Amino acid sequence: MARLLDKYKQEIMPAFFESLKTRNPMAIPRLAKIVVSMGVGKATQEKKRIEVAAKDLATITGQKAQVCKARKSVSNFKLREENPIGVKVTLRGLRMYEFLDRLINIAIPRIRDFRGLNPQGFDGRGNYSMGVSEQTIFPEIDVTAVEFPQGMNITLVTTARDDRQSRELLRMMGMPFRTDAHAKD
Repeated sequence: MARLLDKYKQEIMPAFFESLKTRNPMAIPRLAKIVVSMGVGKATQEKKRIEVAAKDLATITGQKAQVCKARKSVSNFKLREENPIGVKVTLRGLRMYEFLDRLINIAIPRIRDFRGLNPQGFDGRGNYSMGVSEQTIFPEIDVTAVEFPQGMNITLVTTARDDRQSRELLRMMGMPFRTDAHAKD
């Protein structure tokens, strides 16, 4: 069993049972899925970039990346319909918890000048999105072999009813949100 899943069952669920005053396990917020995506805008000029991004994303997540294609043509961006412009992976189950554990404990501490995650990244429905400026913060990626730095978006989808419950769930899991003292900087 994944460490974070075990922590959720042993510590987080009982805490929510008390705070929400319910015994129904389906009323407790939980992590539904994690979507990791990379937008590769320069793939219109260099076709190799999409393959490299897909390989890096598969290495980071442990799951094959899905190539996303443009829905419509935009002449200002030299973009044609059906051109590959990004890659994404949707993680669920044990793989999701293992990825989140590596993100919290290994990758996020490797970010330069890190002062905490932005607590404003919630969407109003209990989902949290964050951006990472380059893929080299993950230890699976060999820094010397990186051809070009590529950022990524990470979205944590929860079953929480609102942002407050979702923030509390992610904080209990170990997400290092910026505190009020750091927010004034």
